[in-house]
Amino acid sequence: MLKRLLYLAGTLGLLVGLWGLYDRLVYGHMHANYGSYVVWGLWVALYMFFAGVATGAFMLATLDLLFELPIFRGSGRMALWGSLVAMPAGLVAIGLDLGHMTRIWKVYLQPNFGSVMAQLVWGYTIFLGIVVISLWLSLRPQPSRWLKPVMAIGLILAIFLSGGIGALLGVNQNRISWHVSNLPAQFPVFNLTSGVALMLIAIGWFGPLRDPRRSQQLRILSLAMVVLLLVKGYYLWSDVSQALYQNSSHGAAAINLVLFGPYGWAFWLLQLGLGMLIPLIVLTMPVGQRGFAAGLMGVCVLIGLAVARANIIFPALSLPELQGLGEAFHGPHLSFTYSPSLMEWAVTAGIVGAATIGFLLGTDRLPLFNRLPTEASSAAD
Repeated sequence: MLKRLLYLAGTLGLLVGLWGLYDRLVYGHMHANYGSYVVWGLWVALYMFFAGVATGAFMLATLDLLFELPIFRGSGRMALWGSLVAMPAGLVAIGLDLGHMTRIWKVYLQPNFGSVMAQLVWGYTIFLGIVVISLWLSLRPQPSRWLKPVMAIGLILAIFLSGGIGALLGVNQNRISWHVSNLPAQFPVFNLTSGVALMLIAIGWFGPLRDPRRSQQLRILSLAMVVLLLVKGYYLWSDVSQALYQNSSHGAAAINLVLFGPYGWAFWLLQLGLGMLIPLIVLTMPVGQRGFAAGLMGVCVLIGLAVARANIIFPALSLPELQGLGEAFHGPHLSFTYSPSLMEWAVTAGIVGAATIGFLLGTDRLPLFNRLPTEASSAAD
C-alpha cells in the first residue's frame, strides 16, 4: 500500500513537472522569479540537496562494500542505487538553472580548473561514473577484486564534492553569511545526514522483513541520525550566534531574514521543527527505531535538509550588495524579493517525482537487498 501511494505521488509530480519543463524550455527564464539580483533560486537549492543525498548515500555504501561491517551487510547496493538516482536529479536541477544549457561542453573542453565550479562539474562526472561501476560490480554473480579500490576512490571523491559545495559558496567574499571558514567542513556532515536519512527510508520501508539484521541496522542508523542532528544543530547555533554577535551588516541581516523575516516560518516549522526536533525525539524512543516510524523520520529529516539548503541560498541573495541598489533600477527581474514561481515549483515537483519513481523501480527490479547466489552459498557453507 505504501509503495503504491509513493508511485502515485511520484507520477503526479512527474506529470506536473512535464508542464514546468515545457514552460522552461519554450519560454526560458521568463516565468522564473530569480533574476539579475537574486541569481540563484529554488533549483540551486534542489541541486545542493540531491547532490548531498548522492554523496551521503555513497558514504553509507562503503560501510558494506568497502569496510565490510557485518551489521551493514547487504545494504550497500541499496545505498548505491539511491546515490545513482539522486545525482542525476541534482544535475538536471542545476542544468535547468543555467542560462545557456547548450554551453555545458565548454567546461569539459575548455575548463578552468582554478574555478571551484569547474572542479565540481568534473568531480560529479567522475563520481557518477564511479557509482555506476560500483553498482555494476556489486551486482555481479562473482565478487570482483576491483570493487573495493573503486569504492575507496569514490569515498574520497564523495568527501571532496561535499566540501566543494561549501567552498563554492565560501569563496564569495561579498556574501558575508557564506564567507565562513567552517562552511566547507559542515557540508560533509550535512550530506552524511542525508545519506543516513535515505537509508532509514530504504531499510525501514523497503528492507526485507525477515532479515535478522534489519532491526539492528535501524537502531544503529537511528542513533547515528541523533548524533548527526546534534552536530548539525551545533553548527547551526555556531553560525547564527557568531553572525548576530559580530553584527556585520550583511551576515546579521541574512540571519534575521531566516529567523524573523519571510523565511522564518520555513526555518522554525520545517527546518528546525519537522527536520530536527521531531526526529530527535522520535528516534530516541523504541517506537522510532521500527520500520515505518524510522522511514517517516528519514523523510522528515530530508525535508528539513532541503529547506536548510534554501535558507542558505535565498536570504544571502535577497540583500543588496550596495546600499540603494534596489531603488536605483527597476524591472521585472530586478528585485531582491524572491519566492519560487509556479513554474519553478512545477519543475521541482517533476524532478522529485522522477527521482521517487526511479528509486522505487530499483527496489522492485534489482536485487538491492536480496543476497546474491555467491553470498547465499557462502552462508550455507
